[in-house]
Amino acid sequence: MARPQNFDTDTVLDRAMDQFWTHGYANTSPAQLAEATGIGKGSLYNTFGSKRALFDVVLDRYGRLGVAMAEDYMSRPGTTRECLREYLRAAVDLDMASPTRRGCLAVNTAAELGGHDAAATTTLRGIEQRIVATLAARIDQGRRDGDVDREVDPNSIAALLFTTSAGLRLMAKTNDAPQLYRLIDVALTTL
Repeated sequence: MARPQNFDTDTVLDRAMDQFWTHGYANTSPAQLAEATGIGKGSLYNTFGSKRALFDVVLDRYGRLGVAMAEDYMSRPGTTRECLREYLRAAVDLDMASPTRRGCLAVNTAAELGGHDAAATTTLRGIEQRIVATLAARIDQGRRDGDVDREVDPNSIAALLFTTSAGLRLMAKTNDAPQLYRLIDVALTTL
C-alpha cells in the first residue's frame, strides 16, 4: 500500500523550479532538489518519476504562469502600448527583484536544452506560441480601438515583442532596469 503524500505539490514544484531556474537543468542535482523541497529523493522520485520528469512538470508550470501573466497584463485597462509596456517592465522588475539575477527559466532552458532536446523544445515553443497569441490579440484589439496603426501585423509585432522580452530577460542578468526600460520604449515604437 502506497504511503500518502505529506507535502503540498505546488510548494514542492515552486521550490524545485527555484533550483532549476538558479542552477539550470544539468547543474541541479537530486540532492539539491531534495534539500530545497524538504522531501527525500525517494519521495521525489516516487511522486515525479525522475529528475527529468520533475523538470518537465516545473517547466510546464512556469509556462502556464508566464501565459497567465501575459493574459493578465493584456486584459488591463489602458492603451495597447501601455499594457505592453507594463507587461515588459513587470518581467524586468521580477528579474531585478530576485537576489540572484537569473533571467527567465524558459530562456535559460532554451539556451541549455533548446534545439537538441525535443521535449524541452516542444514545451518552449508551446509557451512562446501561447504568449505570442495573447500579445497579438491585444495588438489586434488596439488596431480596432484605434491606438495601434491599422497597418501593423499583430502576429509579427507580437513575435518581435516576445523576442524582445526574451532578450530583456537575458540582459537583466547584467544590466540595470532604466537601461532595459529604454529598450522597451524603443521596441514599442513598432506600434
